Amino acid sequence: LVALWAAGFSFQLADKDPASGASPGGFLAGVALAILAYKGFTTITNSGDEVKDPKRNVGRAIMISLAICTFVYLLVCFAVGSSLSVPEIISAKDYALAEAARPALGNYGLWFTVAIAIIATASGLLASLFAVSRMLAMLTDMNLIPHKHFGMPGTVQRHTLVYTVVAAGSLAALFDLSRIASLGAIFYLVMDIIIHWGVFRHLRKDVGAAPTVLIAAIFLDVLALGAFLVLKWRADPAIVLIAALGILIVFAFERFFLKVWRQN
Repeated sequence: LVALWAAGFSFQLADKDPASGASPGGFLAGVALAILAYKGFTTITNSGDEVKDPKRNVGRAIMISLAICTFVYLLVCFAVGSSLSVPEIISAKDYALAEAARPALGNYGLWFTVAIAIIATASGLLASLFAVSRMLAMLTDMNLIPHKHFGMPGTVQRHTLVYTVVAAGSLAALFDLSRIASLGAIFYLVMDIIIHWGVFRHLRKDVGAAPTVLIAAIFLDVLALGAFLVLKWRADPAIVLIAALGILIVFAFERFFLKVWRQN
């Protein structure tokens, strides 16, 4: 809002020709990252057993959260685009929104925006950690993934929370934010494609899923993932190889666990 005020609420782009150098492939690659930004709505389903009337309210919560996120994200895009040109946004990179607030409030606006961003990031991180730990605990109870206590007391979910924090910390230590986002987008889209295909092949009648919706989702996921992989291969092929290796390791380990380890 501060950035919009500084821009005079004109919604006039600071860059006279923002579309120069843009391409359909680049747009689709951007969609892959946008999907990652919006994926937080899936954490709602992890709390379904704690929601009153989940069949009705979980879907409603997802739609409301998506609407709110869309509004906020568009507002942020307008704010940054009205105050900064594309080269300035690229230069500011991870703190573009804070830089967009500088014209109105100077350094105070910048640091205030940074503080808000830290709070928002911490909130999202905590929500994701607990959501992932709940999901891992559920998969452990279903005997779909291995589990070891390592001498820790408490419930399985507490253990999976510790494992999730360690994994997240390791990623933060090994990769910068852009690479973590790239890995997240690749893993998430691959997972989404597999889940939709599994539902289409085996569960669509049980859950009442429309085949056309599932196929459309798979097609769009493949389209976004393909464009993103092409773009990342040109800019950072190492992260594509790391993602591919990680996916292969996960598949190989899970196959080994389900066919050999669990049977023993």
